[in-house]
Amino acid sequence: MRIAVLDDYADAFRASPAFGRLAGHEVTVFRDTEKDPNALVSRLRDMDAIVLTQQRSRLPAAVVERLPGLRFVSQTGRNLAHLALDALTRQGVTVSAGGAGGPDATAELAWGLVLAALRRIPQEVERLREGQWQGSVGIGLKGKVLGIYAYGRIGSIVARFGRAFGMRVVCWGREGSQQRARADGYEVAESREAFFAGTDVLSLHILLNEATRGIVRAADLALMKPTALLVNTSRAQIIEAGALEAALRQGRPGLAAVDVFEEEPVLGAAHPLIGLPNALCTPHLGYAEQSVFEALYEVAVDQLLAFAAGAPTNVVNPEAARPPG
Repeated sequence: MRIAVLDDYADAFRASPAFGRLAGHEVTVFRDTEKDPNALVSRLRDMDAIVLTQQRSRLPAAVVERLPGLRFVSQTGRNLAHLALDALTRQGVTVSAGGAGGPDATAELAWGLVLAALRRIPQEVERLREGQWQGSVGIGLKGKVLGIYAYGRIGSIVARFGRAFGMRVVCWGREGSQQRARADGYEVAESREAFFAGTDVLSLHILLNEATRGIVRAADLALMKPTALLVNTSRAQIIEAGALEAALRQGRPGLAAVDVFEEEPVLGAAHPLIGLPNALCTPHLGYAEQSVFEALYEVAVDQLLAFAAGAPTNVVNPEAARPPG
């Protein structure tokens, strides 16, 4: 098969053990994201199969319908919101979706952002490279309040990190989230307003869906302390559009550390948060960790080889399945 691997920014696919299992297949790795539909069609026109790295590229109907030779999509992870699944099914394109990144990598990145932002590590590294010495005084964590918005797989790990650093952990979220937090011995804020007003570090771990889009509002951010740090390693769209940039300019919260943006990748520093002195921005590194990528690509190759053998696995649209030959 002629296989396209899309959006492999760090060239992780060819470095993974799974890549060697595709001997005999023609594999082309694209390290950038192509958002122009015509250019994406041109890129994929001669491909039999596509490997999608999480949700980095969309496959809309306008693209799918112009790829008559496409027979298979191997999706890493089970989120399919970026795929025109109906169009793929009509075209007879089998879609397999399996594997998932564990919560640890994103939780570790979130905590790295906390430490980097409060101790001003990037700024001090840059000062030292420029031949200077200390220029700031950092903020410690012991005795401070860590707010966890959505106590789930990732939020629960970040909460444990906070406890290990001697922080008081306070949680907020839907009723199920609050119940899990209480069961694990954490506090739950008495109200939404008290939660935003009382935290020194607030870490967001909210899944994005239609119910949670824009769930963190400008009014919530305005309640935060001018010394507080907001950390978002979830999805940018859970915050009301434009609210975080405006809040940082107004000084509540005083700091933000974000790993996610509304449209990715962000090139040419073309996002208002990146230029703000009180925002620490990273390029969606949460799940970009070696063991995570090796596991994701292992499943992707399993799915490719199973399809090539005529026995596809993890199929989400079985009505589209057709022989690989």
